[in-house]
Amino acid sequence: MERSYSWMFVPGSDEKKLMKAISLDADVLIYDLEDAVSPHEKTAARTHVKRTIEHADRMNYVRINSFDSAFFQEDVIDMIHNNLTGIVLPKAENTKQIALLDRMISELEEERKIATGKIKIVPIIETGCGLYNAFKIASASRRIERLAFGSMDFALDIGAHLSKEGTELLYARSQLVVVSRAAGVKAPIDTVFPDIKDPNGFITETRASKDLGFQGKLLIHPSQIELLSQVYAPTEAEIAHAKRLIQAFESSVTKGEGVLQLDGKMVDLPIVDKAKKMLAAVETQSR
Repeated sequence: MERSYSWMFVPGSDEKKLMKAISLDADVLIYDLEDAVSPHEKTAARTHVKRTIEHADRMNYVRINSFDSAFFQEDVIDMIHNNLTGIVLPKAENTKQIALLDRMISELEEERKIATGKIKIVPIIETGCGLYNAFKIASASRRIERLAFGSMDFALDIGAHLSKEGTELLYARSQLVVVSRAAGVKAPIDTVFPDIKDPNGFITETRASKDLGFQGKLLIHPSQIELLSQVYAPTEAEIAHAKRLIQAFESSVTKGEGVLQLDGKMVDLPIVDKAKKMLAAVETQSR
């Protein structure tokens, strides 16, 4: 299982940044055709991104333009490639959008001899309507890998004021975690942190969203990759504790003991499963 905590946006119109991004330590690259590209650069950006995807042997996603934009259809047609991992759909609001995108991808996969279902979809929830329909959106296609959150457009849409505390986003974040679990998709990816000169603020926000159940974050600057790893990468102490916990649990099962305590705390199966998943992820990354 590949780690996918850091989702790095790369402007699709900037050839230098596209080439540099390939060597970044981000888990996922999102080549951006939407906000980072002016209308008169859209066509050229598609060409740059397509060329980059052909040579980037990693997890490649493209944020296309929104469903209602004049660029949506051409974005999809140009971007479906055998080396593409998935499409990031901004301002996802209903199942009709997902169904159409799914159908377009399926037709292009068949036409271009790409394995059926290979291309994933990650909808970004960034409006009140999108949040209201989030469960239906997450359940609308087998291509839906997970949801992502776009806080700036969301706050604008509902008339909220973005604060450092993020209380105005707590309901939306919590809702996305819950509906993702209910729909059986992976945990969602949190919104970007726009102030690249505030590393402490970034870490604080990332820890808070991780505690809510998010499993990653959208990034806008390479400096945020290492900051994110500080939050998500397990420490040596956490790894050692997980190993002790699993060993103690297995010993308890062998002895036929019904209740396990470690360091004065009760241990049940979900806690053991969480420890096993963490160690499995660490082992995968060390290969």
